[in-house]
Amino acid sequence: MDPSKNKVRDWMTANPITIDAGATIVEAIHLLKEKSIRRLPVVKGGKLVGLVTERMLLSFSPGKSTSMDTWEVHYLLAKTPVTQAMNPKPNTVTPETDIADCAQVIHDRKLNGITVVDDKGNLVGILTTTNALEALIWFSKQAQLAAARQAQQQK
Repeated sequence: MDPSKNKVRDWMTANPITIDAGATIVEAIHLLKEKSIRRLPVVKGGKLVGLVTERMLLSFSPGKSTSMDTWEVHYLLAKTPVTQAMNPKPNTVTPETDIADCAQVIHDRKLNGITVVDDKGNLVGILTTTNALEALIWFSKQAQLAAARQAQQQK
């Protein structure tokens, strides 16, 4: 097996789509829909300051029992900074974290993804459960190939 693909850097999505800390909730919602993604790292000057997900934004919206009409709700969300809906302390790993350790954190904390930062706190990537599954598939296929080679050599 090729042990060289065992780090987060090998599987993460580099340079993920982000949103600036000065953006509004409406801008974040539109960006998520436009890019068909579920989470947005929130950055300020390249540094990760939070994470906002589709679920956080939807739960931030006023409930159906509100007396506000659609336009009033939209106006309110268009004035509300994304920083009010975000998680200001998202889970992070570094590009050098072992993929298995990262997957364990994602599993144990029931996350759908984790942000990847360098030693200066700059956002460099995001590792989603899809990325982790891609790694699992790759490692499984490598193990199958190794077993097949070993069986062939034993003949």
